[in-house]
Amino acid sequence: MNLRTFLLCVCLTLPASAQAQMSDVSCDDTARMTETLKQVIGAERKGMGLRDPETMLEVWVTARNGDWVVVQSYANGTSCIVAMGEHWEGSFANPA
Repeated sequence: MNLRTFLLCVCLTLPASAQAQMSDVSCDDTARMTETLKQVIGAERKGMGLRDPETMLEVWVTARNGDWVVVQSYANGTSCIVAMGEHWEGSFANPA
């Protein structure tokens, strides 16, 4: 599944609104978003780090096609997709 299909799935699971903003269609409950990333698009979390005491950034990558998603998770249990793209290239922690 590609990123466009993933976003469509996320949009369909959220309440519809005639005046929905980008944040409305890209945020969800953290547990639900994690399951969607894993089960629907087959993504794996490749890295994470604290942005501040209340916010964590995560990079999710789908190995089969190189799609990537950056998710910002908040202490209140909400996560938002803040960036996405294609052609992810990882690096080794200790190159030979």
